Amino acid sequence: MSDVIEDLKQQGSEQLVHGLRDRLARSRRRIEDVPAPQPEGRLSRMVGMTLEAEGIRLPVGGRAAIHTAHGTRLGAEVVGFQGERTFLMPEGKLEGLAPGARIEPLEQARRIPVGPALLGRVVDALGKPLDGGGPIRTAEMAPIEGRPINPLGRVPVTQPLDVGIRALNGLLSVGRGQRIGLFAGSGVGKSVLLGMMTRHTSADVIVVGLIGERGREVNEFIYDILDDESRKRTVVVAVPADQSPLLRQHGAWVSTTIAESFRDRGLNVLLLMDSLTRFAQGAREIAMAIGEPPATKGYSASVFARLPQLVERAGNGDKGGGSITAFYTVLAEGDDQNDPIVDSARAILDGHVVLSRAIAETGRYPAIDVGASVSRVMSAVVTPEHQKAAYRFRNLMSTYERNRDLIAVGAYRKGSDPQLDEAVAINPRLEAYLGQNRLEKASFEDSRHQLFELLGLPLSQ
Repeated sequence: MSDVIEDLKQQGSEQLVHGLRDRLARSRRRIEDVPAPQPEGRLSRMVGMTLEAEGIRLPVGGRAAIHTAHGTRLGAEVVGFQGERTFLMPEGKLEGLAPGARIEPLEQARRIPVGPALLGRVVDALGKPLDGGGPIRTAEMAPIEGRPINPLGRVPVTQPLDVGIRALNGLLSVGRGQRIGLFAGSGVGKSVLLGMMTRHTSADVIVVGLIGERGREVNEFIYDILDDESRKRTVVVAVPADQSPLLRQHGAWVSTTIAESFRDRGLNVLLLMDSLTRFAQGAREIAMAIGEPPATKGYSASVFARLPQLVERAGNGDKGGGSITAFYTVLAEGDDQNDPIVDSARAILDGHVVLSRAIAETGRYPAIDVGASVSRVMSAVVTPEHQKAAYRFRNLMSTYERNRDLIAVGAYRKGSDPQLDEAVAINPRLEAYLGQNRLEKASFEDSRHQLFELLGLPLSQ
């Protein structure tokens, strides 16, 4: 090419020479931008859900496609390596895999569709529709890893969010951008409580992540618990329990990514994730499959590192942006409030709501144990008078609970303790305040008014 250019120079074709040089420079830049080809690998070993490959050079988090004997391709993700061996976790079922199966590297970042086109839709852990409503028509795509936010750039939590639940609005007030744990054993009404929030909240958009739940529960939540009106502003990410642990993890990331996309539009988002425990169990399965030693009750150390990585993505955004108020359900195995995931979640969240099996057995729903629950931002989002009223309510309930056995056996005598007398007299009304039908909406202002009226306190405007 250089010889041709020199010949043209001698012939006086300067304009053509400059044109050729420009084309040559552009061609060189395009060649430099082309990524180096990734070598393909072969499947060498399969133990349980762990696949071992040889020959590929992908980083942790890299994606690959495994060619099966059925002529299909099975997606997989790199979760670790040891020497020349690379460990992959499949995204689907393992049928059709054979020794020496060809492994083809894919693009590195997983991106999913985001934006208003998702409203009213149900998608899986890969962002693909599950509801039979056709393809999601949007050009907006986002990586599931999210983007970091400078903690000093986040807007403080100062405004309350109406969640439509009287006990929460009045006694455990939730702030926009707060992250809260919903601690409960199995069968005490977690899903119903989440459904009540989706129906009655004042948030602009609701994102529900059903992670590791039974398929029947997923169907019931979408078609029975959600009503037509709330479904229009809701996005559901469904990853049933029969999915691989990798997809259960991706479901949590995808739910958060979708919530982030609406927050970046300046909207107030309510993120409901059921459950954080299933996410942690998926991380534990992956960690143990690649040989990481267990630490606390079978959970490896990396599991406890992944929890804050997920939770910290929620909250308020930069100034001028929206918010993500997140509720993470945490399954307390055997109703043990010192379960390692419960204990870890309690430390990294901005409050927790405990659902009690004993209260549920009395027939009062939602079965919120007010004494064991706390909202760490309540003082920043309500008036001092509201906070004092909530404290008085809790004090009266605590007094009654401490003396419940004495009252039950008839050892209580009216007049011996004025505070106990007041607690006994008002307890039926306290219980009535905490109970709420799932179709009943209790706005923030109504909850506050009823609280002050119940306690006989003057209501300041």
